[in-house]
Amino acid sequence: MVLNFAHRGSLTEAPENTLPAFQKAIDHGTQAIELDIQLTKDQQLVVCHDHNLSRFNSRSKKPIKEMTLKEIKAIDLSSKFNTDFPQTTLVTLSEVLALCPNHIKINIEIKNIPVIYEGIEEKLIECLSAHNRFHNIIISSFDHLALKKVQDMVPSMPIGMLFYYRILQPWKYAKQSGLVVTSIHPNQVYTDRLFVEQCKSFGYQVFPYTVNKIERYEELVEYGVDGVFSNNPAIFMKS
Repeated sequence: MVLNFAHRGSLTEAPENTLPAFQKAIDHGTQAIELDIQLTKDQQLVVCHDHNLSRFNSRSKKPIKEMTLKEIKAIDLSSKFNTDFPQTTLVTLSEVLALCPNHIKINIEIKNIPVIYEGIEEKLIECLSAHNRFHNIIISSFDHLALKKVQDMVPSMPIGMLFYYRILQPWKYAKQSGLVVTSIHPNQVYTDRLFVEQCKSFGYQVFPYTVNKIERYEELVEYGVDGVFSNNPAIFMKS
């Protein structure tokens, strides 16, 4: 089975990383969702990719780490979608977990680079525990030390190693890291047949990001990837 993740929800149909975006993905029948988490000033886990909200609201240049959840919730992200989603705001991880049915797999990316959020791993595990949601979860990050902290706390937690740049033999790096890595998440730009075959020979699933063109998706599936992260409903609906 190929498992395709709705990247930040259905972000072409609703503001990314908001409840409407995740609900759209669920309505499409996706089997998996990807999201990013950061810590607010008052130590709340908020779902957001960027380290500030200026891309959505030009007046909001303050870093998330310097804002309280109440301040973040006061910012409307709906401007690019006209009036379809009035007063749509970012959400907490807790809100997303409450929304998503248990059968949906959730890839939670710890957004720990370039900002380092001390203690975010503990907050994440506390949140998952509060929702009794350790099943159907993958924790990924470009910060592999954060992955180690998560696995030290919950050894059975599936771990996904994110890679942006090309590095020499990332499958060997993963094996020698001391982590029990479940999957490797490479940039789709350099993901080719040999990359996929080498990763799988070491026992890793391969989930490239971000794959939005059907032709590229079909090529990667032919190479043997286990799924992709995509903004395109025509792709993530194939889960």
